[in-house]
Amino acid sequence: MAQPRATAGSAHPRAPFYPEIPKSVEDTGLSMGFLTDLAIKIMYFEGNLSGIELSERLALPYSGVVNQVLEFLKREKFIEVKGSSGFAEAAYQYAIADKGRGMAREALDRSSYAGYAPVPLTSYTDAIKQQPIGQVEVHQRTMRQALSHLVIDETTFSRLGPAVNSGRSIFLFGPPGNGKTAIAEAVGNMLLGNNMYIPYAVEVGGQVIKIFDYVNHEAAKDASTVDPRLVDPRWIRIRRPVIITGGELTLETLDLVYDETNKYYEAPFQMKSNGGMLLIDDFGRQHVRPRDLLNRWIVPLEKRVDYLTLHTGRKIEVPFDVLIVFSTNLEPKDLVDEAFLRRIRHKIEVTNPTYEEFREIFRRICTSRNIPYDDRGLAYLLQEHYVARKREMRSCHPRDIVDQLTDIARYLNVQPVLSKDLIDRACEAYFVEL
Repeated sequence: MAQPRATAGSAHPRAPFYPEIPKSVEDTGLSMGFLTDLAIKIMYFEGNLSGIELSERLALPYSGVVNQVLEFLKREKFIEVKGSSGFAEAAYQYAIADKGRGMAREALDRSSYAGYAPVPLTSYTDAIKQQPIGQVEVHQRTMRQALSHLVIDETTFSRLGPAVNSGRSIFLFGPPGNGKTAIAEAVGNMLLGNNMYIPYAVEVGGQVIKIFDYVNHEAAKDASTVDPRLVDPRWIRIRRPVIITGGELTLETLDLVYDETNKYYEAPFQMKSNGGMLLIDDFGRQHVRPRDLLNRWIVPLEKRVDYLTLHTGRKIEVPFDVLIVFSTNLEPKDLVDEAFLRRIRHKIEVTNPTYEEFREIFRRICTSRNIPYDDRGLAYLLQEHYVARKREMRSCHPRDIVDQLTDIARYLNVQPVLSKDLIDRACEAYFVEL
């Protein structure tokens, strides 16, 4: 497993970061006005709530924070006490008064966000700086374990480790079908073994940006070394994110996505990837021109910060601490210029397999499919369908050909073996001359 990097001048890994639970309204980094708006919206949607229930909905402690919010709302006659389910003040049941309903509707006109209380953008930025992707360090042994299911030549393998350790950017290029995406995913799975904290949402200038989502983030399952009672519940401990995007990527999805109906924002891919990896798969096949996408990445790659735009026109600065991987089957010279390549730290070509590598991939595939491996069958395949036809080998061919062969054998109701007949049938069904 990748391990924390020691801090400069220290032989020990840095102490794990965790967001401390706020003890007062001031500690939340949010104004009383913002908190009362959020509380009244939650009560407007859910009806009567006790103090402790509101505390859970806001993901804020009752003592020192939520009790102060409730005290303000009571004093201004926005809410009223309707009873109690216990003796403690936190058990009092509260309901919105008529005056509070008007306040709630006004707050909903500004934004209908009614989830966990966000954290200030400054707190988010500081957290990312304390949990950088560069903190994850891998060594040869770790890499060999992570990539053990792939057959990769030593030259490519020796370049991958330093590229991952850089925590910056990688440009994977080469013919299709040789495992560029599989390599990137294996690297991502290795990063997933390291955990970090991210907030559910961020606040800036009264606007809310949702960060956490269940599609792109995975909650950490292992126990933390930090007592959870000390951790701010507005944050969630996740496995370092690995987000993959391909042809659907557009310039619009690289900026804040504003929900016109609900009046709050969804963070773009690169912001959700902070502290982890963002894979741009099939780079060059997006609907937008590659050069436009590249121009969008130049500043973040060089400065390690990104600039996003609110619907008001205001620009905000956010961290860009992402291991970004561009994977393409197209010729680099047709996609990028020298200025952009200079900003990408590591350029790695993933080439066609050698005969020995092809043989090893084929043997592994046969073993995984419970098909008897036969050197003579492979020799026939190579001679008749590669050498004789001047066809290039690809790392994906063994898997695809064996799967074709298996389908044909099942149809013919015979055992799948590397016979000349089944090999010929499989290749005729699989290959198309272009």
